[in-house]
Amino acid sequence: MTPHARALLVHLLTATGAVFAMLALLAAAQEKWSLMYLWLVVAFAVDGVDGPLARKYHVKHNAPRFDGELLDLIIDYLTYVFIPAFALFQSGLMSGWTGWVTLIVITFASAMYFADTKMKTNDNSFQGFPGCWNMLVIVMFAVEPDFWIILGIVTVLAVTMFLPLKFIHPVRTKRWRVVSLPVALAWTFFAGWAAWVDFHPESWATWGLVLSSIYLILAGIAQQIIPEKSL
Repeated sequence: MTPHARALLVHLLTATGAVFAMLALLAAAQEKWSLMYLWLVVAFAVDGVDGPLARKYHVKHNAPRFDGELLDLIIDYLTYVFIPAFALFQSGLMSGWTGWVTLIVITFASAMYFADTKMKTNDNSFQGFPGCWNMLVIVMFAVEPDFWIILGIVTVLAVTMFLPLKFIHPVRTKRWRVVSLPVALAWTFFAGWAAWVDFHPESWATWGLVLSSIYLILAGIAQQIIPEKSL
């Protein structure tokens, strides 16, 4: 197989995320929340592997006709922002005006963040919360907290999108990657299992989701507080 063919296959793999997004949206439109999140978890898994493959096969050089970063951003907005925001609104977890506020805040702030040319830090982390609303919303489905708590969390995270706070990329951020990558894999497993059991409140996957989410959200800020030891 030629280098061009390998690189093109990586682009095609990334593009499957759009298909999984559509399947998730169809499930959400029918209020089949577990099925929706199973498709989003599949899309999340694809998003986790296509980046390393793109760098391995040098897609920018070997298949330059297609912009892999742009393709990835389009799909990420659908799977990380648009569909989770719709699910949060449509599911009834948010009531009345709070649902509308949450929907507007998530989609508007994320649109601006995804267009931010300074979203990445020098260590390949994110500056500001990277709009991973799919990770938040699935926890909300599993825990079902009071809608005021959801509104507060959404508001705080939306504000942090534009603050100089670091949020790790579990694959690309080298510092603590030996911990971050397994935690991200564990989160994917817990998310899939929680959806598989229809977000049963007594499922152990709920605690796994909560604990792994807390680590992934706070690890980057902890790295800013704790100085890296020089060799």
